[in-house]
Amino acid sequence: MFILLISAAIAPGLALLSYFYLRNQMDTEPRRTLLQSFIYGAIITFPILFIQFVLKEEQAFSNVFFSNVIFTSTIEEFFKWLVIFAVILKHVEFDDPYDGVLYGAAVSLGFATVENVIYLLSFGIDQAFMRAFLPVSSHALFGVVMGYYYGKGKFSTVDIQKRYIFLALLAPVILHITYNSILMMKEYFLYAMLPFMFFLWWFALRKVKQAHEHLVEHLSRMGPMS
Repeated sequence: MFILLISAAIAPGLALLSYFYLRNQMDTEPRRTLLQSFIYGAIITFPILFIQFVLKEEQAFSNVFFSNVIFTSTIEEFFKWLVIFAVILKHVEFDDPYDGVLYGAAVSLGFATVENVIYLLSFGIDQAFMRAFLPVSSHALFGVVMGYYYGKGKFSTVDIQKRYIFLALLAPVILHITYNSILMMKEYFLYAMLPFMFFLWWFALRKVKQAHEHLVEHLSRMGPMS
């Protein structure tokens, strides 16, 4: 039963990462680097959960909406953003615009997978399908959007690079805040969550398509390899 539960917790994250990896038909990102990004995302789960636990125990926030929506969304996306900024952005393997999508998804899914394991160990495998459909997939899509803007920023001129790096944080924070706000609706949340998830998938896949287009432009500028 334990192995089944762990498998159910890990499978959605690996499936989504494989999906975005296989969509990159023009270039192949080293799997080792992607795995490292996934592990970085998994590691940051623990300081995030620790900070959230301490602030909750200390009752640092009197406003429930600010605590559960604004703060939670911001700190989770900030740590993912920080990992990419500090560790991955200058990595030699980050060598085309689509790589941002892959690294963003990998870091986010590392975080989402550990969070999912902890949740299912606490509340049981009955929650596995809903967790895969909502938290895991939404984190993946937030990561795709974050990575898209990182890819745009890395391969843009210096004068607009900072704007894209800032958007890499701002865009997923806004999406995450919207997602958590809908969760606060409790029994009515599905009426808003379903259209939001459709929008989120559409928006993220549009960024994937645009990243492919930027990749084509990038490769054409580089010319044929000798």
